[in-house]
Amino acid sequence: MRGNVTRRGRNSWRLKFDVGRDPLTGRRETRFVTFRGTRKDAERELTRLLSSNDGGVFVEPTKMTVAAYLDHWLDNVAALAVTPKTLERYRGLVAMQIKPLLGNCLVQKLKPAQIQDWHAKLLRSGRHDGGALSPRTVVHAHRVLSKAFNDAVKAEILPRNVASVVSPPKSEDVELEILSVVQVADVMAKLRHVALYPIVVVALATGLRRGEILALQWGDIDFETGRLRVERSLEQTKGGVIRVKPPKTKRGRRNVSLPVDAVALLRRHRASQLELRLALGMGKPPEDAWVFGHIDGTTRSPRAVSEEWTRNVDSLKLPKVTFHALRHTHASALIAAGVDVLTISRRLGHGSAAITLKVYGHLFSNTDDNAAAIINTVLGAASE
Repeated sequence: MRGNVTRRGRNSWRLKFDVGRDPLTGRRETRFVTFRGTRKDAERELTRLLSSNDGGVFVEPTKMTVAAYLDHWLDNVAALAVTPKTLERYRGLVAMQIKPLLGNCLVQKLKPAQIQDWHAKLLRSGRHDGGALSPRTVVHAHRVLSKAFNDAVKAEILPRNVASVVSPPKSEDVELEILSVVQVADVMAKLRHVALYPIVVVALATGLRRGEILALQWGDIDFETGRLRVERSLEQTKGGVIRVKPPKTKRGRRNVSLPVDAVALLRRHRASQLELRLALGMGKPPEDAWVFGHIDGTTRSPRAVSEEWTRNVDSLKLPKVTFHALRHTHASALIAAGVDVLTISRRLGHGSAAITLKVYGHLFSNTDDNAAAIINTVLGAASE
C-alpha cells in the first residue's frame, strides 16, 4: 500500500505515504504528515497528497510561517528582481499590512477565508492608528502577498497561490491632477524667475517623469533636431540614497521631440550654466554633465525637487497639485489635441498603449478643446 492513516489523538491522524525512489540513492522515500479533522477528511487529504506526488507537484511539509517566508522572499528573491525603491515599498507593506495579521500563520496552512478576513480587517482598522485603510493600499498589499506566493509555488514551497484565489477589494478611482490652461499660465508666470522654472517647463513640454528629467545629460539633447533621448532615470530611497537606473519600462528608452521654444529655453539654461562654471574656473561642462544637476556635478535630489515644488505652491499660491501633475497635464493636452493613443503611449514611455488607456482612457472622450492650448501656453511663456 502506498499510504495509510493512523490515529494519533481524538481528532489527530498520521498520514504515511510513499513518494517514490530518491533519484540519487535509489532508496524508497516515505513521508509523514500530521492532519487534524475526521478520519474521512484525513483519507481525502492522503488521496490528495498521493495525487500531488503522482502529478509531480508534491510540496514538502514545512512549519514555516508567513512572516518567516516573506522575510526570506524579500531578502533573497525580491531583492534580486526589483529596484531598491520598489523593494522599500514591498518591505513597508509587508511590515505594516501583512505581518501584523497573517505573519504567525503557517504559510502552507493559509486558507482563502483567512485572506478574505485579512482584507476586511485592513479595510476596517488597518492603519497604524487603528483607522480604516484605503482600498487602494489593501490592493497594493494583496499584490505583494500574491507575488510572494507565486514565487513560493515556483520554489515548491506552496502547492498553489492561495492569494490568487481571492480577489482584492475594488480600489476607488483616483482623479488625475490636471492643470487647466489658465492654471498653467499662472504657474509659468509666477515661476518665471524661480530656479525650478526650467524643470517645470521641460516637464510640461515633454511629459517626462521627475526621475527622467533629473537624469538628463547634455549629451542626450540634440539641439539641431530638437529632440532628447531618455536613457536613464534617478530614484531616491527613504534613506536618501540616489541611484541611476534604467527607465521604468522597456519602452522607457525613447526619443522625445521638443517644441522650438523648449529648445530655446534649454539653450539659455546651458549658457547660464556654462557662464557660472567659467566664473568659478570649472570650464565647459562635459557631455555627461547633468542638465539639471548641481554646479559641482552632482545630481539633484528627486525628493528635493518635489519639496521645492511644494514650497513654491505654498509661497506663490499655485494650484495645489503634485509635481507629477505636470506629466498628467501634458498627456491631457495631447489627448485634447487629437493625438493618437499609440503616439502618446510612446511619448510617455508606457509599457503599452493599454496602460495609457487605463490611466487616461476617460480623457479621450473629453471635448474640452481649451486643453489643447496648454503646451502652446507653456512654450509661449518659456520663449518670453
